[in-house]
Amino acid sequence: MLSESLVHLSALPPDRAARTTPGAGARMRGDGAEGQGANVPDRLRCDVLVVGGGNAALCAALAARDRGADVLVAERSPEFFRGGNSRHTRDIRFMHGPGSPYAPGEYSEAEFWDDLVRVTGEDLSEPLARLTIRASADLPRWMEAHGVRWQEPLRGTLHLSRTNVFMLGGGRAMLNGYYEAARAQGVHVLYEADVQDLRIDDSGSFTGAVLRAAGRDCLVEASAVVLASGGFEANVDWLRRYWGDAADHFVVRGSPYNKGELLALMLERGARPVADPRQFHAVAVDGRAPKFDGGIVTRLDSVPFGIAVDQDGQRFYDEGEDFWPKRYANWGGLIARQSGQVAYSILDSRAMAHFLPSVFPPIQAPSLEALAMALGIPPLALRETVDRFNRATRPGTFDPAALDDCRTEGLTPPKSHWAVPIDRPPFFGYPLRPGITFTYMGVEVDETARVVMADGRAAENIFAAGEIMAGNILRKGYLAGFGLTIGAVFGRIAGEEAAAHGGV
Repeated sequence: MLSESLVHLSALPPDRAARTTPGAGARMRGDGAEGQGANVPDRLRCDVLVVGGGNAALCAALAARDRGADVLVAERSPEFFRGGNSRHTRDIRFMHGPGSPYAPGEYSEAEFWDDLVRVTGEDLSEPLARLTIRASADLPRWMEAHGVRWQEPLRGTLHLSRTNVFMLGGGRAMLNGYYEAARAQGVHVLYEADVQDLRIDDSGSFTGAVLRAAGRDCLVEASAVVLASGGFEANVDWLRRYWGDAADHFVVRGSPYNKGELLALMLERGARPVADPRQFHAVAVDGRAPKFDGGIVTRLDSVPFGIAVDQDGQRFYDEGEDFWPKRYANWGGLIARQSGQVAYSILDSRAMAHFLPSVFPPIQAPSLEALAMALGIPPLALRETVDRFNRATRPGTFDPAALDDCRTEGLTPPKSHWAVPIDRPPFFGYPLRPGITFTYMGVEVDETARVVMADGRAAENIFAAGEIMAGNILRKGYLAGFGLTIGAVFGRIAGEEAAAHGGV
């Protein structure tokens, strides 16, 4: 039974602003020095509760605090692992005109929209997508003002220098900047805090949430809540509902804490679902990657510069269909649909300089047959596949920075660009697995980031941002850096709207 004593968040001294560490009692961190071992109170009162600790959540928390709201962030993970999938990011996509201090050239709304539709098709909310694109123009400035620093594009990140801006130090440094800004502004953070229940009254309004932290329950009463807790990609049992036993072979390249309990809770409470539960952002990762949390260093960008084959040594898709940032997120799903959920990237010596390698070294061999043996592929089948591919290539001018004219003819599936014979030893191979970043099924939202309920009515004070609502815009395919864009745009909207609802 929860105690009847109610503490307003703003009344807590700096050493009672919450954080927990493994094996320790909860303590709080807010706008001053950290306290030591203070207990979480039975009840807390704040203006805005933000559930989640990544990019979308911190954008919401900072935006609400900028408006004067008392904000509590409830992050499920320990402090070291805070930030969900945002820890593994490195760049964000944004619209800009010529003369931007953050990226060269121009990336117009029309081009951004065209790029999005080319990868997702027309099955998306155009109003929300266009809102995201337009609002992205201000993100680099706003993020910089809240602790994020930028750097020049990384070598090997083809085709992104004009459309994306890169965080100095990557996603973890971005999060550290956000959290330091939040600390300085007085945002309170509670780590290792699991949401046990959302209190939603008969009118559909949020009244509070029960959090479990430091071994006890705490009722947080708030004027509004922002749900920014990610998808369900780390919940293998949930994935198995839609993928069967194939889900056991998926690699979850992001946070092991994104299990979707809050999403399930909202769907049970009548939130309208959006997007196909089988769709996700998934890429080709090194087959030797850990089951969880391998991050971007396990991703393989080698596919466009060679061929990809299944476990029988057969090609199954056009490796050169389009620029890699517009197609790399298709490859996780493609591999997921292959027998055993495994594939192999096959390359020769001339290809190795054109991509950022995985954290794992490639498997190298003096001949294709020896490479096949090392990878566990039938040697004769791989030799025949490569010979067939080599015969089908046509002379052209190889250019990894353009949709070049190096292609195949009379081959199924074709290779539309960067088709160069694989004939210069030594030969290299990488085992590939589907690496899931986040799932697309989530809750529907409107242009104010309010969650839409089953009856079509927008909840008065329940907002969502980030992966839990990304399916409104992303229902298949992906654009590099666009997940952070959605999270930052809707995080800011949700935070501002939540603060306004509370009368701040």
